[in-house]
Amino acid sequence: MAPVARRSPAGSSGTRSAVPVAVAALVAFLLVLLAQFPARWAALALPREVKCELMAGTLWRGSCSALSVRGRPFGDLTWQLHPLALLGAALSADFSLAQGALEAKGSVQLRLSGHLTAHDLRVRMPLDPSLIAQLPPGTHASAQADLALLTVEHGRVAAVSGQIEVRGVPFDPGLPPEDYRLTFPPNAQGDPVGQIQDLGGPLELQGTLRLTPEPGYVLDARVAARPGSPPALAKQLQFLGPPDAQGRRTLSVSGTY
Repeated sequence: MAPVARRSPAGSSGTRSAVPVAVAALVAFLLVLLAQFPARWAALALPREVKCELMAGTLWRGSCSALSVRGRPFGDLTWQLHPLALLGAALSADFSLAQGALEAKGSVQLRLSGHLTAHDLRVRMPLDPSLIAQLPPGTHASAQADLALLTVEHGRVAAVSGQIEVRGVPFDPGLPPEDYRLTFPPNAQGDPVGQIQDLGGPLELQGTLRLTPEPGYVLDARVAARPGSPPALAKQLQFLGPPDAQGRRTLSVSGTY
């Protein structure tokens, strides 16, 4: 007896061929949804201490107006995430932050280990007692940083290269404020060590600032009162001990942060 050919149920082959099409459509939909994920939806995942008055754009390229952390305003933030960094278990983005005299921009990368690396970091910011409690009341100083590299591991600065300038820092009440420049060389090994020097003013200062693992810092410098400086400055420096042959005294300060 000749074998009887069996026919597949009507539509079964069509159903099988439709499955890949449906999966592809679903994947495409999810990719589009992810690419256009509204930034305001991501705001729901922000910590309670972080507030954003208005979020716009997408998760990958967006903005946050009136950003504040623990009640302290930081201005307007814009960002652009780099999705490929997610394949390496890292979050990478270009950012810009602005509020009045405060400006910051650069590229940052945060890994699951908590290590933070910044490149081409540019910061301009005011310094006052509300930001740094050690500053005397009424201080109106400012700082600007131009850093090619900054690496922070577990709360300590592990590597840094670039330059930081601080202006209007009071050395002592009643004395004119001072300006300083701190320079960290590239490709340095071990604890970051920067060269610090004054930018003119009554106090002459040159030395080094070393960042330690605690995290902390050690400042070792030679200081002297410039000719024509207020007599009160020379009197203050006497507490540092006798001067060397060039009239400079040793200043050593250490602490943690």
